Amino acid sequence: MSVTASQVHGAVQTLTQSSDTLFLLLGAIMVFLMHAGFAFLEVGTVRHKNQVNALVKILADFGISALAYFFIGYWVAYGANFFADAQTLSQGNGYELVKFFFLLTFAAAIPAIVSGGIAERARFYPILVATFFTVGLVYPVFEGMIWNGNFGLQAWFESQFGYGFHDFAGSVVVHGVGGWIALVAVLFLGMRKGRIRAGKHTNFAPSNIPFLALGAWILSVGWFGFNVMSAQTLNGISGLVAMNSLMAMVGGIVAALIAGKNDPGFIHNGPLAGLVAICAGSDLMHPIGSLITGAVAGALFVYLFTYLQNKTKIDDVLGVWPLHGVCGAWGGIAAGIFGQTALGGLGGVSFVVQLLGTLVGIGIAVGGALVVYGIINKVSGLRLSEEDEFNGADLAIHKISATSDD
Repeated sequence: MSVTASQVHGAVQTLTQSSDTLFLLLGAIMVFLMHAGFAFLEVGTVRHKNQVNALVKILADFGISALAYFFIGYWVAYGANFFADAQTLSQGNGYELVKFFFLLTFAAAIPAIVSGGIAERARFYPILVATFFTVGLVYPVFEGMIWNGNFGLQAWFESQFGYGFHDFAGSVVVHGVGGWIALVAVLFLGMRKGRIRAGKHTNFAPSNIPFLALGAWILSVGWFGFNVMSAQTLNGISGLVAMNSLMAMVGGIVAALIAGKNDPGFIHNGPLAGLVAICAGSDLMHPIGSLITGAVAGALFVYLFTYLQNKTKIDDVLGVWPLHGVCGAWGGIAAGIFGQTALGGLGGVSFVVQLLGTLVGIGIAVGGALVVYGIINKVSGLRLSEEDEFNGADLAIHKISATSDD
């Protein structure tokens, strides 16, 4: 039996679609696993009386995020919905469905980031309501602007400066937006009770360094799915992205090791700072540029978090604003520096556009968060009562402690 050219073409196309679908599915699973990293990083950092709440928040937030993104957020960002019949939805081996899953794991990182900042004193259900609106409306507005060309922002950048805003894997779109939303939520909640004693700042020690370290390791491994698989097809996969992610992670580790003076909390957040910063330009930079980008991010995190905890009333428990908000913004700008051909990059990026696009992302995040958290704070309040905060969120909200002897 002879095989026609059209049959061969069809078979190759089917194989390509299947391979791309599997590739993106594996990426989605890796990024989904990162949420366990968020959970254990928070569990290890908060006090024992808030560990159950840390675990429950991350999983509950993911569920609410999935609903918000499925029914509203994905439509806002990409103009697509899932109200067709299953046969239509599953065309092309269901690639578009897996793409939704992959992008959902990015969107759900927003409340996971916020969770670490507001830990130990936030009410449960009001925060879930905030999750619904930030994932359903605030985040997708900027996501759609950058990754789908909505509202003409990218077209304007290209017409005025020759290049659009480049954010390959979400330094600004995901981490920057999440970190700046978290800052607003932290400011609404205020400081935890007991942080100021005799006029001086008191820092609560992490409850479980091994859990904190486990969370950092899970996040670091999953990040290679976050970055490399942002290509979304096998044809687009790049070893440069993997190498740059690795070098930025190493830069963050070494900088945090030196600046943090061997502190295990800083050392385990250092690689995360580097990985946040490299997301935007991981497909453009030379590995040495990535190393510098990660090192700057690691040092930024250590110094800024130390300053916040000891000199201000911004009580950001896990330091998510410096880690994701500031390092994410730095990553967006760094792509415009180290992505230049003069510094060994691939080019095709503008420093001015990277700066402006980053500022737009910050503005949308802060503005949207002020509306969402401001309204919820007025309507129901965001913070636990003083008694519930003293007893801990585990007993106050979930009626159970992490260990039987607490």
